[in-house]
Amino acid sequence: MIRTLPPLRLLAIAGFAVSLGACGNLDRLAEIGQPPKMSKIDNPTERRDYRPVSLPMPAPEVQPRHANSLWRSGARQFFKDQRATKVGDILTVSVDLQDRAQVQNNTSTSRGNSESAGLPNFLGIETGALERIFSGITPSSAVGVESESQVQGQGQINRQEQIRVNVAALVTQVLPNGNLVVQGRQEIRVNNEIRELLVQGIVRPEDITATNVVNHTQMAEARISYGGRGQLSDVQQARWGQQIYDIIFPF
Repeated sequence: MIRTLPPLRLLAIAGFAVSLGACGNLDRLAEIGQPPKMSKIDNPTERRDYRPVSLPMPAPEVQPRHANSLWRSGARQFFKDQRATKVGDILTVSVDLQDRAQVQNNTSTSRGNSESAGLPNFLGIETGALERIFSGITPSSAVGVESESQVQGQGQINRQEQIRVNVAALVTQVLPNGNLVVQGRQEIRVNNEIRELLVQGIVRPEDITATNVVNHTQMAEARISYGGRGQLSDVQQARWGQQIYDIIFPF
């Protein structure tokens, strides 16, 4: 015999299971009283969110060969080029962000409509049948419609950001045209807070300086993320229940 649970108990169990699954922060219970753990150094190409870059490539160019020549094409040094050129090489990405934006918008809209219609004469029944059906009717102003709408909006943005940091990046892929896909990650733990810096993008070997440094402005498809995680970052974020409420609440 199969025993069924009461609907209220079943609803309570389902709600408890959903709350546990939505929380997603139960692993932090093991870190109570301990600083957040730093991520392990791993191969970025083995992560689940890693996707190789595929972009339109030009036709390959054949490099001319010169007999009895000691100079290599594309080399900046006579003996060996110290710049990153192949998968696994390391280069330095210089991030110098000085972004400032100030936007102010004012919007004011007003609209009014007025419509009126009357039936002063209609086969003479306006003074007989209409008055018996509708007491107190005035045929000359039988229909009147008025509408008015007004919208006022004001927005202001005043933002200033400044990030200056150098991060070592790893070459994860060499595209057919010779461009390098680089990705760098840096974590710094200060007390109970971890600051993360993620840099990834595509650079040309020609833009890499002789000291093996490239500026972030010379990176195509650049993705730069600077943030943190820990106790302070957790306090500054709204609880998951409030975030869900803000998303699904229609008003």
